[in-house]
Amino acid sequence: MRRGGVADLKLHPGKAPHWLVKRMIPMASAICAFIVDEYGPKELLNRLSDPVWFQALSNALGYDWDSSGSTTVTCGVLKTALNFETHRMVGVGGKGLVSRKVPDRLIALEDFGLDGARLASISRAVAKVDNAAIQDGYQLYQHVFFVDEEENWTVVQQGMDQDSNDARRYHWTSSEFQDFIDEPHSGMISGQVKRATLDLTSKVSDDCRKTSLDVVKEKPIRIRRMFEDIKPYGESSLIPWLEGFEPNYELPAYKVIPKRMEWRAVRKAYETQPSNFEELLFIQGMGPATIRGLSLISELIYGSTPSWVDPVRMCFAFGGKDGVPFPVPRKAYDSAIQFMEEALNEARIGRREKVLGLKRLKKFSPPIIHNPPLS
Repeated sequence: MRRGGVADLKLHPGKAPHWLVKRMIPMASAICAFIVDEYGPKELLNRLSDPVWFQALSNALGYDWDSSGSTTVTCGVLKTALNFETHRMVGVGGKGLVSRKVPDRLIALEDFGLDGARLASISRAVAKVDNAAIQDGYQLYQHVFFVDEEENWTVVQQGMDQDSNDARRYHWTSSEFQDFIDEPHSGMISGQVKRATLDLTSKVSDDCRKTSLDVVKEKPIRIRRMFEDIKPYGESSLIPWLEGFEPNYELPAYKVIPKRMEWRAVRKAYETQPSNFEELLFIQGMGPATIRGLSLISELIYGSTPSWVDPVRMCFAFGGKDGVPFPVPRKAYDSAIQFMEEALNEARIGRREKVLGLKRLKKFSPPIIHNPPLS
């Protein structure tokens, strides 16, 4: 997994101004067309799956560097700009109710010869993992699925912490994808590192995943007894369960027993006897609280400790819409769009002078841009 890093993404009021969006769309289209023409659509998907590159694209288009809207607006601009004819790929989805329609939109892509049902299944699974397998306090509200003509895909979704108004963005890509459980993300970018994170996608959680799977294969009445054995202790009384307990030890907030379990999902798991944790996670009704309860049973009764470490770490053109770091120079933006479109059109008829000129500009960029540190 490529850990992308952390940036402050705050919830800002208002909408992206029309004068900016109408410039962002043709600029995004030109940038993406350049990448597709030079390297192919799969490379564009790979870049969109890198949270730092995605943030840089948002900044280059003129959006706020520290706003949760840098995700939603940039994804909306890309959805509008991308098409099969020019870019050999499209994007579907958005935030709120639109995000829930992604599976239907993907199934509709069968008209273009894609396996929409398979893509819809992937979309649901990605959302389930970031909602239940990673419990970091961020409620998902935005989900955008980018897919090319060869069914390579990248997913960008975002959650919001209602208490702090911080946002966290999650990136997935088929290029690095092995399975849905074992560190599947291509990267994450967030508002802050959280202390209260249950990360069952971490390799550290492998033993806990196996134990949770063994637990659900027991009769539900036995699981209920185990859950009831630890539930009455509550948060403060779980301290004696911890190794190396000291009287002045303060219990981390993440060791909180869920108030309830979805016992119908537990019974269904017992009846189906899932063969791996992925099958368990995708059982209907197996939500965050039930997964958390099984994890705590695995840890507190059987000693199989999951990862409680937040899976992100620190890292870190045309100004921004709120004037930070400087106001967007509209005439310069329009000139840049015109240059990009002219260079793209000329390159397609064999005249590549402007494209080569852009490549030569790389020599004058700071070393950090063309020789980025390994993450």
